Amino acid sequence: MKLKNIIIATTVSFMLTGCGLYKKYEQKTQTPENLFGTDQAIQNASGEQSIAQMSWREFFTDPLLQQLIEQALANNTDLNSARIAIEKAQASHTAAKLAYLPSLTLAPQGSLTRFSDNPWSKTYNLPLQLSMDVETFGSITSKKRAAKAILLRAQMQEEAVRSNLISNVAQQYFMLQVLDRQLEILTMTDSLWQGSLETQRTLWENGKAYSTAVNQMEASYLDVKAQIADMRRNIHTTENTLCRLLAITPQHINRSKWGNTSLHHPEADSEAGQRMFDTKYLKIGVPASMLENRPDIRAANQSMAEAFYNTQTARAAFFPGLTLSGAIGWTNSAGGVVTNPGKILINAIGTLTQPIFARGKLIANKKIAKLTEEDLQKKYVQTVIDAGNQVNEAMEDCLVAREKHLFYHRQVQVLHEAYIGTHELMDNGKANYLEVLKAQESLLSSQLSEAMNLYKGARAVIALYIALGGGAE
Repeated sequence: MKLKNIIIATTVSFMLTGCGLYKKYEQKTQTPENLFGTDQAIQNASGEQSIAQMSWREFFTDPLLQQLIEQALANNTDLNSARIAIEKAQASHTAAKLAYLPSLTLAPQGSLTRFSDNPWSKTYNLPLQLSMDVETFGSITSKKRAAKAILLRAQMQEEAVRSNLISNVAQQYFMLQVLDRQLEILTMTDSLWQGSLETQRTLWENGKAYSTAVNQMEASYLDVKAQIADMRRNIHTTENTLCRLLAITPQHINRSKWGNTSLHHPEADSEAGQRMFDTKYLKIGVPASMLENRPDIRAANQSMAEAFYNTQTARAAFFPGLTLSGAIGWTNSAGGVVTNPGKILINAIGTLTQPIFARGKLIANKKIAKLTEEDLQKKYVQTVIDAGNQVNEAMEDCLVAREKHLFYHRQVQVLHEAYIGTHELMDNGKANYLEVLKAQESLLSSQLSEAMNLYKGARAVIALYIALGGGAE
């Protein structure tokens, strides 16, 4: 009687302990507050609808850029690898779901036996073997759910590759546009400086200027020529970078001129360049929406889910496992007696396995699984912090680019006026060549800086869009 009570108590204990092994994963890891930082401009924008909810076709309105992005999404090698990873995870998930079903195997056997001078004895077995692992304490369920988490993570990683690819294509496209703009500035400067050089040569030939003036002017003119060569090389390199993203051979990339199309907002036109990175048009939304949109954060969450189910599996390994197996078929060998024709063979076996001592392996596996859970929880928090930091940095870059645009734009205006005025003074003999040369170089530097700052502003807007989880659709 006592033995019966012990068995009942042990069974009930196992059942109560094993109930928790069927529990589903719930995300309970706390995320930091003030995720976007405490900057006033960011706080003012945090209640608005996020620009990340715009599809990339709405955000990038340039038709030529849209064509390049579509081509990259279709051909890019890294993105295709991510899609293959999803298919692999899908296959593993399907296999995990089918683990509830029995496996069937046809294993025909035959033998020839002869003893001394007796005739050959021919035996055969044609069994259909069945084996089935019975769900005990959630082991199969946990493995299935872990496989589902792996599949979801693969899908989110594909989204992350997709959004980063869109960002890279857009950035390289805008880089091409700004390089074209800088090449245009240098080409115009080349024409102007050639005229200044010819003027200096004429003055020197007429004895109204020194040879040093001609040499200085020619040196500056040749420097512009060298910058033009470098700019063309940079354009070629950027086109090749885009071609690699598109998985095509090196070729010319069709593109529109800088400022011909808006970025993310209809008012972000070329007449007011700073509007494209004006924070009043950049709605970043609330931090919670970013956690739902960003694929890397959602992938990190699925990694925690997988670790949770792996821990459940490690815990289930301490409990009994039940395996049912059997066979049905034809045989002419029955207990060593050969009969012809063969008879039907039926065999059924049930095996209950309770681990007792596994040399510490089960305990180690459980500890490793728990430590992995803890590690991934901390990594999840860090992923969220990094995401908030990226939003903060992108917003600050937008603010700085907008502020600097006002300075550069005005600087170009005053330097252009200074250049025209100095050149007129030199023509009237009231200024020397050094003053004209300095005015020319200052104007060129300011024009190139203004163009590059516009690109930095556009790049900051793209970075903000991606940081908030945009580009997934």
